[in-house]
Amino acid sequence: MNIRVLGCSGAIAAGYQTTAFLLDDDVLLDAGTGVGLLSLEALARIDHICLSHSHLDHILGIPLLADAVLRLRHAAGRPPVQVHALPETLDALRQHVFNGVIWPDFTRLPSSSHPVLSLHPYAIGDRIDLGGRVIEILPAAHTVPACGFAVQGSGGKHWVYTGDTGPNPLLWQRLNQLQLSHLVIETAFSDDEKVVAHLSQHLCPEDLGKELAQLQGSVEVRITHIKPGEVEAVMAGIGALQSAHRIQALHSGDVMPV
Repeated sequence: MNIRVLGCSGAIAAGYQTTAFLLDDDVLLDAGTGVGLLSLEALARIDHICLSHSHLDHILGIPLLADAVLRLRHAAGRPPVQVHALPETLDALRQHVFNGVIWPDFTRLPSSSHPVLSLHPYAIGDRIDLGGRVIEILPAAHTVPACGFAVQGSGGKHWVYTGDTGPNPLLWQRLNQLQLSHLVIETAFSDDEKVVAHLSQHLCPEDLGKELAQLQGSVEVRITHIKPGEVEAVMAGIGALQSAHRIQALHSGDVMPV
């Protein structure tokens, strides 16, 4: 199994795409603007989308993907693309996206009996099996109900993506019970923007250091969700941390084995 980074930025600009990770060739973990880097044929191979939360930078690709692949999947008799998320996230999609005002309801198109999308709830702590890929739903602490993901890989190790989160003791309690191959964790703001980070329940380098101090051992850590224009400042702050972990910025196009 491999995970390809389609997007890992906290907003858009030339060369920056928002969060989307591709597990093998048929599972998306979040569906931000990075989904648009895939060819039409690659989009049509997506069978599952797991969402960390309802914010636009993580869901924007879903309505556009549904529109793009509807004809291909319907002609091939393919089942709906399954969208997995917390109940509150699914409710947000129903009310605010697939409502006929912002976008057509692709959970009922091309027909209610054979839609291109279907919605499936999960809860924190669930372990879902997507064609032999087991994904545990991890707790996150954000401004809306949110979660992260632990993808079980070879040898019992896990690739972990925290989702958008502020300080989160429950996460570290669980991660210290797992073997990790990689930890992908957000640090959206520099320390100069600490107040904004706290209000929006994101991390800054100072908070990241405190969070990682709760994680035992030495882990490969990749930083995601940095805002465009802030990469230098955020990584400078992270570089000044005294950490047992090996920390680097994540980049679109990176591929990580699971």
